[in-house]
Amino acid sequence: MTNDATHRPGSDSRVLDVDRTPAARSVNLAVKVALVASFAIAVGLTPDTVEGKAMGFRAPLFLAPPLIVPILARVRGWDPYPHTADALLCAPFLIDTLGNLLGVYDGFDRTDDVLHALNWVLLVGAYHAFRFRVVRDRRDAVLLGYGFGAIAIVWWEIMEWAVSEDGFGGAGGLALTYVDTIGDLFLSSTGGLVGSIVAVRWLGPPRSDGRNVAVESSTGRPIG
Repeated sequence: MTNDATHRPGSDSRVLDVDRTPAARSVNLAVKVALVASFAIAVGLTPDTVEGKAMGFRAPLFLAPPLIVPILARVRGWDPYPHTADALLCAPFLIDTLGNLLGVYDGFDRTDDVLHALNWVLLVGAYHAFRFRVVRDRRDAVLLGYGFGAIAIVWWEIMEWAVSEDGFGGAGGLALTYVDTIGDLFLSSTGGLVGSIVAVRWLGPPRSDGRNVAVESSTGRPIG
C-alpha cells in the first residue's frame, strides 16, 4: 500500500495522471541530468562567467532536490513517482545555473528580474504538485501557494545577503542593493501567485471535487 490518498473514482488530482505519463518521466530525467552536468562544468572548470557567483555555496543547495526527492519517494512509497513535482522543483535551480554559466546574467540587465518571476512560477508549481498528490481540496489553495512563494523569497534574500556579507563561497560579487532586494521580493511573490493560479487549475482536482469536499465537511462527515 502506498502513502498517497486512497483512490476514489473521479476524485484524483490531475497531477497524478501527469506523473503516470512517460513524458513526465523523460522531462524529469532530462532536467536532472542537465542540472548535474551544469554544475560539473561550473565547479570543475570554473569558467569566467561564474566568478564571484558563489557556485561553491550553491552546489550542495542546488543539487539537494535531485537527491532528496527520490529518497523520500522510496521511503514513503509514492506511487506514481512524483515526476512533475520533482522536475518543477529542480527546474529553477537549472535555469539559474545556466544563466550564470552562459553569462546571460552579465549580458542582459533584466535577466535577474525575469528569472525571479519565472523561477517562482515553477517553484510554487512544485509546491502544488506535491500537495495535490494527497490533498484534493482546492479551497484556499491559490493563497496557500502564494504564501509559500512569498516565504521562500524572503528566506532566499536573507541567504543571499548573508553569503554576500561574508563572501562565503566566493559571493563577493553579488553587489546587492535595497532596490534590488525589494524588486526581487515583488517579482518573485508575483511569479508565485501566477504559478499558484496555474498549478491549481492544471494540477489540482476537478473543481466539482472541491465543492463536494466542502459539502461533506459542513455535514460533519470525515473527508477522504
